[in-house]
Amino acid sequence: MNTAAKLGAYVLGLAVVFGGALGVGTAVGTTGPAPAPAKQSHVAQPAAAAKSDTPGGLQVSENGYTLNPITTAIKPGEPTDFQFSVTGPDGKPVTDYQVQHDKKLHFIVVSRDLTGFQHLHPQEGADGVWSVKLTLPEAGAYRAYADFAPTGGTGLTLGADLLVAGEHAPKALPEASRTATVDGYTVTLDGDLTPGKASKLTLKVSKDGKPVTDLQPYLGAYGHLVALRAGDLAYLHVHPEESATAGPEIVFFAEVPSRGDFRLFLDFQHAGTVRTADFTAHAEGTASSAPPAEHSGH
Repeated sequence: MNTAAKLGAYVLGLAVVFGGALGVGTAVGTTGPAPAPAKQSHVAQPAAAAKSDTPGGLQVSENGYTLNPITTAIKPGEPTDFQFSVTGPDGKPVTDYQVQHDKKLHFIVVSRDLTGFQHLHPQEGADGVWSVKLTLPEAGAYRAYADFAPTGGTGLTLGADLLVAGEHAPKALPEASRTATVDGYTVTLDGDLTPGKASKLTLKVSKDGKPVTDLQPYLGAYGHLVALRAGDLAYLHVHPEESATAGPEIVFFAEVPSRGDFRLFLDFQHAGTVRTADFTAHAEGTASSAPPAEHSGH
């Protein structure tokens, strides 16, 4: 499928909503054995339970699916062969996934103070165990997210805490800003987050003062945005609206449930390299009691 066709698969105004309930992370303990390999592929069944209002990423288990970190002995600054699995309602590792945004599973790791961000793509083993090279730069607490959709089921984002032993001084949340710089690129943010309303966010990429008009597709789109709520690290995963041009603007729609600070992490690809620009944004006002605006998507 050519680039234009892939990008056209993302319908205009795709929005993802997460609810306003608060939650707490689940800390992982010492290294444990890998789960027993599944004898056959696990096929998920559509969840019969009512849809949860809990924001994505705050639970280690949801609808019978559980994120299981296997590797927990992580030393600061040292590359680690990190392994984990996702078990299904039958207790076996899931081995059948839907492909979303070019991948079966997206693995995100952030520091608890939201100053560090990694978007990784682990390798899947035949036994349902995922592996990825992970380097956590310093001691402290981190949050890991597995974003996936089992075959026959709906999309889920499960989260677990990763703890790296050693002295650690948490950093303050970066102040709100509409400009971010990374590797000589400047990304500007236009638009405001409003609770209970689909908010249009336009991110514009430039280099050396000139607009970048030849962005390259990354995960089937010209940009990939992850938003996390400060405090509980609730997870919001969005993709841009369809665009006929490869930059400099990438437009997203995001809906947040509450006032407060959010961290935005934009992945974009240019000249063969993926870079991440990060922002702190503040949502003002109160959530509307009206139903959220509807946007087609998955």
